[in-house]
Amino acid sequence: MKIKRFFAKDIRQALRQVRETLGADAVILSNKPVDGGVELVAAMDYDASAYEVQESPNHSSAEPPPANVTPFTKPEPESAVSSHQPEPQVQPQSRVNQPAPKVEWSQDPMLVEMREEMKSLRRMVENELSGLSWREMSANQPHAKELLRRLISLDLSPDICKQLVESVGAVETIDQAWRKALYFLATEVATVGDSLLDQGGVVALIGPTGVGKTTTIAKLAARYALRHGNRHVALISTDNYRIGAQEQLNTYARILDVPIRSAANAEELSIALNCFADKRLVLIDTAGMSQRDIRLSEQLSMLYGDHKQVRCFLTLSATTQQSAQEQAIRAFSVARPEACVLTKVDEAATLGGTLSALIHSAMPVAFMADGQKVPEDIHLARAHTLVSRAATLSETGNMEYGDEYLAMTLGGVRANAHV
Repeated sequence: MKIKRFFAKDIRQALRQVRETLGADAVILSNKPVDGGVELVAAMDYDASAYEVQESPNHSSAEPPPANVTPFTKPEPESAVSSHQPEPQVQPQSRVNQPAPKVEWSQDPMLVEMREEMKSLRRMVENELSGLSWREMSANQPHAKELLRRLISLDLSPDICKQLVESVGAVETIDQAWRKALYFLATEVATVGDSLLDQGGVVALIGPTGVGKTTTIAKLAARYALRHGNRHVALISTDNYRIGAQEQLNTYARILDVPIRSAANAEELSIALNCFADKRLVLIDTAGMSQRDIRLSEQLSMLYGDHKQVRCFLTLSATTQQSAQEQAIRAFSVARPEACVLTKVDEAATLGGTLSALIHSAMPVAFMADGQKVPEDIHLARAHTLVSRAATLSETGNMEYGDEYLAMTLGGVRANAHV
């Protein structure tokens, strides 16, 4: 391995020197600011495996055994033993059966410091490159710059924003670019048809606590009753955790004049489903739980265990942060939800985070709810409607981002690409 030190006025010149001297495969070992510029230490023909040392169990160590341990020696042949007095037998110690020690180089202070310096250097390079990319975009693609600014104001994920900018390509005006970007965004949002209200079946709404599952159950039951008659609808509640949850659903059942039963376990759920076997639509209201609740798998096992006919729909609130929505989608995926019902759309300040979570997880949307009125405030999900709402919210929200933030956003997308 060849190691060489470089000095330059800035990081760009130093990296250029490294590339010209050692080639494109050189590895940066450290960097630090010095008087008049920066100092880089780079290596050529760097082999990281050469620094991974592990003692083999069959490898004899030069380290002498501890004082209280007698070395284990190979016994002599029987003829040799009979020619002299036998020596006392010494039992080998547990050292023979112990796993071979492994040197943890990651704990070496110098290597830890070197790793942190390399991370710092990587961030410096990424920030420098993102600034160059942003300035280049500003000079050569002014429409792309403004389009990225507008897409970021939707609260979309940076990776989706960058992908949309690349999809739009060269256009004559920013308005054309904006319309094309919204069109491409709508094509990324999957939706399902009106199969729930047309086909019926046994449908369970699952999701985190406080997302509005019970109210959504009432809206769906009311819409189905208006279309097909209330004699074909029944309700089941499995929420035995939240105080007053079943009473709220009982109230809706009395208003709609539909039967209702409660089920605390899988056996009771089977009994309830058998009682409602003649109903075209059976809606199951489940207990709202955090995606981190240890009881979540137990609650969901009631639905996907022995009840193959149960169709699950995930209920998500549009007011929830994108990261929490993606965590909920992953946590409730064990129930294999067909689609999601998006609630509290009228309360959301932005919809970009929700759209990003749906796109990242490829989760289709069935319905969107935007109020408390039963059954008026629930609608079939349309991708262009959700995107139009997101655009309207961005215009009224007055979310402005400066060039520095947008340049950092480009850098973040580039950094995530290397993860």
